[in-house]
Amino acid sequence: MSRPDADLLHSLSPELSQRLKDFLDQALLGFIRPNSVSQFVHHASELANFREAMAQKDSNDDVELLRSFREFIPTTNYEPYRPFVDKFFATPCKESDVKNMFAPGLPYCLAVSSTTSGKAPKKFPIYPPAGHLLHHPLYLSLCHSKGSTLSPSSLSFGQALKVELEDGHSSKVLPVCSVTVGFLRMQTNWHVEHDKDRIDLWVPGKTDPYAISLVKSYRAFFILNALFALADRRVTTIRFLFASVFVNFLQYVEDEWLLLVDCIEKGIIPDVENLDHLREPLEKHFTPNPVRAAELREIGPPGIQGWAVRVWPDLKKFIGITGGPAAASVQKVTHVLGPSVAMQAPCYGSSECYIGIPYLNGDPNTDFKVVPVDGVTEYLDVRSNEPSERVLSAWELVTGGHYEPVLTTRNGLWRYRIGDVVTVKGFAPDDGLPVINYLHRRDGSLGLAYGSTCTESQLTDAIVSASKRWIGQIIDFTVVADNRDTPVTYGYLVEIGGEIGKDAKMATQQTFEDLMKNNEYHMAFWQGRARKPTIRIVERGTFTEFRKQKCDKTNISMGQVKVPIVLSDPSFKEWLLQKVVTEL
Repeated sequence: MSRPDADLLHSLSPELSQRLKDFLDQALLGFIRPNSVSQFVHHASELANFREAMAQKDSNDDVELLRSFREFIPTTNYEPYRPFVDKFFATPCKESDVKNMFAPGLPYCLAVSSTTSGKAPKKFPIYPPAGHLLHHPLYLSLCHSKGSTLSPSSLSFGQALKVELEDGHSSKVLPVCSVTVGFLRMQTNWHVEHDKDRIDLWVPGKTDPYAISLVKSYRAFFILNALFALADRRVTTIRFLFASVFVNFLQYVEDEWLLLVDCIEKGIIPDVENLDHLREPLEKHFTPNPVRAAELREIGPPGIQGWAVRVWPDLKKFIGITGGPAAASVQKVTHVLGPSVAMQAPCYGSSECYIGIPYLNGDPNTDFKVVPVDGVTEYLDVRSNEPSERVLSAWELVTGGHYEPVLTTRNGLWRYRIGDVVTVKGFAPDDGLPVINYLHRRDGSLGLAYGSTCTESQLTDAIVSASKRWIGQIIDFTVVADNRDTPVTYGYLVEIGGEIGKDAKMATQQTFEDLMKNNEYHMAFWQGRARKPTIRIVERGTFTEFRKQKCDKTNISMGQVKVPIVLSDPSFKEWLLQKVVTEL
């Protein structure tokens, strides 16, 4: 049932607009004043005009600092930051070379972006926030609740960078990991140097013992999480960063159901790969439970509607991203959870910055209130015809407008473009902060030879709609350029769960009709420069293996790997095409 949005304001009153401006100005000063002493600000050529302006003014004057920021700071992408980030990877890496690089002091870790393109992941230093903010809901800190939480957490990291401190005797280790892993380590004070000292730990309220978080094998990580979660009847909350990764988890449960239930009955840790020294601490925590095993056997593997509530009778909430690349998995997730389980997104953000928290007075799956905790968000109007894009502040936004967020962050990014497109749904009545919906990537369309650019959201909506009516339950999908004929077209590669619909071939026509709502595609088709999309079905487990390979290749956290809506990586495209079993 959809929630009413009556409390959202369509526009801001002059008084609320001024209050919002004052609030965001103070938040912005809280980020740019301390970060203005950074090496990046002192040396980046992109900020030369800002430096020159500030040299001629009173640097302690807040009004002048804000004016200079808005007048002289350009929008930026990753390239200006890259040479400064590279200094952390120098050998040896000395504190004097990297201290105050983007923000005061040394970072806690370097976050790796969960890239969906064929490009190398970006890396961003993450500095510890103020202590009182460390457990802010924006940073995905789990609220304490009765019962247990199924929230698989990988603490694995790609590499550890050693910074030689100025005292000449000691050093600091900076893990290179996902931003979620970095914040989990900060919140729990789990430094990498002492990982082995905590190997017997089991945090109360979590289904998984600490040792599982150190498992590096993708398959073993999910099987072991499934084992301990199924053994625990008290689960009240399930949380995955992406709903599609929960579907991945369910596939492992289905595939290994007999093994998992047998192990629960006998109290055995299964023979999975690369456990090594982690097997013993896990065995200490796992005891025979024939009563629970019998209960699970009676329920059976995932398949029936509401399966999760039968397995975990106290389950009340699912937290996970259900938009963007995860949208195709929603049908499967809602089927497994059943109608009694509430769903909400964890937050809206990126590796660069956490941006918004779920707006609970609206739809907590898609509505996000933009809060200036990790950074201040400005905006570019993606529909603007102005030759140079003007950066807008939150109080200048229009309900229904489409914007690209531009971030100035606690971690030292200055007017950084993240490439998303969001729409403004309205403004919160208490403080005027904008409430937004994520739409798609600004550069995420598959620009084909004839110039047609259907957006990611249009491509997703078309296949999700067709699957519900004709194909069956989609597990995951991606879109590649299908150049088997001319002109090149959108080629869907789809994995389904269960049986394919008997009239599945009708899906191609419906998908085509939905894409024809895009004016550019419509025009290209009638001019003979475009053709209908194609839909090919790949074998079961394809996208689970895709995530595994992507994880191994990039060292991204196991729970953070996304399947891109539009796939441009030629090696992964070739591999996926080998998995095709039929074409609709």
